[in-house]
Amino acid sequence: MSQKAVVLDEQAISRALTRIAHEIIERNKGIEDSVLVGIKTRGIYLANRLAERIEQIEGKKISIGELDITLYRDDLSTKTSDQEPLVKGSDIPVDVTNQKVILVDDVLYTGRTVRAAMDALVDIGRPANIQLAVLVDRGHRELPIRADYVGKNIPTSGSEKIVVELHEADQNDQVTIHENE
Repeated sequence: MSQKAVVLDEQAISRALTRIAHEIIERNKGIEDSVLVGIKTRGIYLANRLAERIEQIEGKKISIGELDITLYRDDLSTKTSDQEPLVKGSDIPVDVTNQKVILVDDVLYTGRTVRAAMDALVDIGRPANIQLAVLVDRGHRELPIRADYVGKNIPTSGSEKIVVELHEADQNDQVTIHENE
């Protein structure tokens, strides 16, 4: 797989997250009864960054949670040596019932990850509504799911892959397109 192009650099990612933070505040008329829930793994880092920006703008903290969707996936691709799914655990410190939950992920592609996240979330509680914030929407949906907040739409072909690198995991902030060979 060879890198084709850098589509978002560190500054572009920062600007996109700042814009998304403003859009979340505007759409929800503040952050009352709202919680950001990052989908493991990179969605958590993005949720934390959004929370920092929202606090800078609003002067108030927004609750943040982490959601592990492993058991809700329809492919269960990551397994331990005994062929059981590798579960990392969810951590949502507030009751999501009657809250406006903003799911946060790095890339929206087929929609299957988001569907699994909604299933996992509803097992925890019944939110007033669920919204979706993604850094990149690359198209190719297999389910009727769309993001409420998008950092950048990047139309891709089926032979391309979007790679999101974040400082917290990769010591680098960028989004690149790679070509499958």
